[in-house]
Amino acid sequence: MSRSPSFSLKSEPSPEVDNDSLHRWIVAFYVIRFDLEQGQVVEECFPPGCLSEDEELGTAFSSFPDSVSQNHNRSSIHDCIFFFRIRRRGFVDAANVLTSEIVEIERDTPQKSATNWQVLSKQSSDEGSRFLYGFVFNRQRHDERLKRGGEQKSVVILSHSPFSSVFRPLLQIMGPLFFDIGKKALEHVAAYVSLWPPPVPGKLMELPIGNATLKVNLPPVQSLPLDERMMLEESATLMVPLLATNQSIPLGLFHEADLFGIFRGILLQLWILWELVLVGEPILIIAPTPPQCCEAVAGLVSLVAPLLCSIDFRPYFTIHDPEFAQLNSLQDGGSFPPMILGVTNLFFLKALRKFPHIVSVGSPVANSSRANIASGSSSGRPTGRLEGLGVQQLSLRKFSPSSLLNAVKLRREGPLCLMTDHKEAVWTSYGATTKPDTSILNRLVDAGALTRVEESMSVVNNEILRRHFLELTTNFLSPFGPYFKINTPSEGTSPFVDPPPLPPFNAEEFLYTLAARGPGKFLSKRMRSNWLDLYRRFLKGENFMPWFTRRRAVAEQEQHRLWKQARLKTDIQQFLSKMAELEVVDSFNAIERHLLGELQKYGTSRQDSMKSCQKLQEDLQAVFNVLPKDMQQLLLMNPERAALVQGT
Repeated sequence: MSRSPSFSLKSEPSPEVDNDSLHRWIVAFYVIRFDLEQGQVVEECFPPGCLSEDEELGTAFSSFPDSVSQNHNRSSIHDCIFFFRIRRRGFVDAANVLTSEIVEIERDTPQKSATNWQVLSKQSSDEGSRFLYGFVFNRQRHDERLKRGGEQKSVVILSHSPFSSVFRPLLQIMGPLFFDIGKKALEHVAAYVSLWPPPVPGKLMELPIGNATLKVNLPPVQSLPLDERMMLEESATLMVPLLATNQSIPLGLFHEADLFGIFRGILLQLWILWELVLVGEPILIIAPTPPQCCEAVAGLVSLVAPLLCSIDFRPYFTIHDPEFAQLNSLQDGGSFPPMILGVTNLFFLKALRKFPHIVSVGSPVANSSRANIASGSSSGRPTGRLEGLGVQQLSLRKFSPSSLLNAVKLRREGPLCLMTDHKEAVWTSYGATTKPDTSILNRLVDAGALTRVEESMSVVNNEILRRHFLELTTNFLSPFGPYFKINTPSEGTSPFVDPPPLPPFNAEEFLYTLAARGPGKFLSKRMRSNWLDLYRRFLKGENFMPWFTRRRAVAEQEQHRLWKQARLKTDIQQFLSKMAELEVVDSFNAIERHLLGELQKYGTSRQDSMKSCQKLQEDLQAVFNVLPKDMQQLLLMNPERAALVQGT
């Protein structure tokens, strides 16, 4: 049996799959076969009709490695897991591809649906701006008895959500299961997934599948990309603390990415890569295999947590993607869009030779087998020691003049040297502001040659690296904190007026103030004297405005919530006796606006909304009663206002 012996299906779930529940997590399952004469052939799709022809074609082309793995036995099986991200095109069935329904569970009453934040679906005229994530279980079977000596087939999970912590382990079960029992595997897994509760970002979820349970941490809501088809109303109470003591809590996308494993040969370059992602520079990642380039792209996206990474990223990009033609057609002097491309095809080195930043990672892997999928990491990388990634390349104490000469030689030869021999290196002319932290590198653990020790070592080293870059990003973003500062009603002041606005932001004023104050103790030790230039580039980059706007919106909503809470708890009578007539009129107008806002936003179907509306209406009547008679008559001339005052 190919699947893990610990997994088996329970009593068969109902064959009736609730598509609405399924689509909270998954758009569709695909099985695609690579035919040497016909190309990519879709064998199975469940549920059917979820993709347009263009999307199906893009999925098919992205579901196979660019080249068949070599150095296998005469009859062997090679499995790998990777994922891709493609743009939605030619959207066909709106009912089948609704954005994931995500709800928050109230802390005090876990059985109730939460009201802290909601996802509201809205139709968009620009459907092409949305993305699909495809998680692939690829099997290459080498057998000289077969036509052309072997075959390739991929099982693909398509989703709108970048939940790699869910779909990678799900593929470890579903992929081998499909090759055992065929199409029934898709139906069984779909039935189980449709029984899962809705996704709860930032929470540990237990998701049953057969006799197994996936225990996964979903990325927090503030790290999930926004698109034109959804509007998030987030509560600041859901914002995960920026420096959590428990590193198992994800603080951004792809928290589980193996930073140490994939960047092991170029760890000194992590700080310049952090800057490049931070300011939104275009980066080309090249690796020998799809799992390795996916891991590298995911690692870079996760490197800037808790910052929302808003630049486009493609974990596995092929020449068949329609956007390759656009990139390839850029004239000399044209600038590449901010993006992170993960590729394995060396043709990109020539086609995109003007790419400003090129990173080569990983090492060719030989003689891996399906055992790596069952026992290895969810990324599909073999668990054994990768040749060419020895710890001796990591240790700063073992650097020699020869290694420096090799680095100079690599820089002189340029990335085209990868056409003849794969090497781990970074080619860029970017002048970094941040200095590598040698104390962090010296804390990393050397495992020696023992595989089991190395697996534990990666966990420890990843926590060290992730903690450091989390702290680095948090300190970099801390000067923006005053612009998210919430004002709460002070004691003795009326909460019935509108809260003061958050401080306005002006980039030049911010930089001027920051230059006078300095970067702070943490950054001053780790950055060069041109540290202010990094802030300038960040303000102009693609990551700043989406992150800043979102944080401001969350702060404003939290401020609104606190003032609303204060209004519910405050007896307006204690203020009316102290108010002048003009203040009473202002209070009436403010309460009227709050009441209309509650009615328009929530209606009267929810208990908390009804309670808020009832309290505001009582307050409105109390203020109305102390107004002069002529003012009352003037206000009642408006029928809508009269209905509010009279409670009708």
